[in-house]
Amino acid sequence: MSVRELVVLGTASQVPTRHRNHNGYLLRWDGEGILFDPGEGTQRQMLRAGVAAHDLNRLCVTHFHGDHSLGLAGVIQRINLDQVPHEVTAHYPRSGQRFFDRLRYATAYRETVRLTEAPVAADGTLAVTGSYTLEARKLSHPVESYGYRLTEPDGRRMLPDRLAAHGIKGPDVGLLQREGRLGDVRLEEVSEVRRGQRFGFVMDTRLCDGVHALAEGCDLLVIESTFLDEDAALAVDHGHLTAGQAAAVARDAGVRHLVLTHFSQRYSDPGEFERQARAAGFEGELTVAHDLLRVPVPKRR
Repeated sequence: MSVRELVVLGTASQVPTRHRNHNGYLLRWDGEGILFDPGEGTQRQMLRAGVAAHDLNRLCVTHFHGDHSLGLAGVIQRINLDQVPHEVTAHYPRSGQRFFDRLRYATAYRETVRLTEAPVAADGTLAVTGSYTLEARKLSHPVESYGYRLTEPDGRRMLPDRLAAHGIKGPDVGLLQREGRLGDVRLEEVSEVRRGQRFGFVMDTRLCDGVHALAEGCDLLVIESTFLDEDAALAVDHGHLTAGQAAAVARDAGVRHLVLTHFSQRYSDPGEFERQARAAGFEGELTVAHDLLRVPVPKRR
């Protein structure tokens, strides 16, 4: 049975708190697991969330600030310790190669797993699989940063009334789907486009074109909202978004489910992020993330 869900491993900005670990987000997408921004403590959070090293197929790092990458050392060593049987691919800004190298080889260990380095140097497609295309878009932060987006290929949904009108049933339905035509009946006549699901991951950034491109039409958007709106000047200075800005992006992009995360320790009331997001006009499903939360990707319409 396919599973598509987000497992939130950590939600703190800059430093962990008593209730929030450094960043860490696992996207389960059918049979694959994509780990985004493993900050310090991610390996332990994986244990608490029931996520195994064997679940990981890709590591995606947005940038090399510690709260988004210090967990790489432990995660990579755990992948090798557990002798994960499949290839694991790592994506990260090419400009931070020296940081990746230091984290990958932070201490001595035995390498048993094929870890493929696939750094990002520009906007564009990183990987194409049978169930998704992975893309990257540059963001605006004091160090080079990229956000990520998964797009499922569009499919087709069969329409029973049209099939019946043409007398098509049983094994002939499958034949029509495979061949695209059955006699004089074309697949397009008895089906409609089933839009593929879309997931966006936006971390440390100011508002920029990349933010909007990553968010466009997402079924599930994970986006930083480090500051509240009254601290917008701080957000700009440090290269971050406010709750209202993140929600306005989601509103304009037609996002179905918005997940706010990466909260500054200066705020004690998580509910204020939700209030400001709603005040910005976002009317879809909204989650203010907390550690160990699981968020399903919304079902197709």
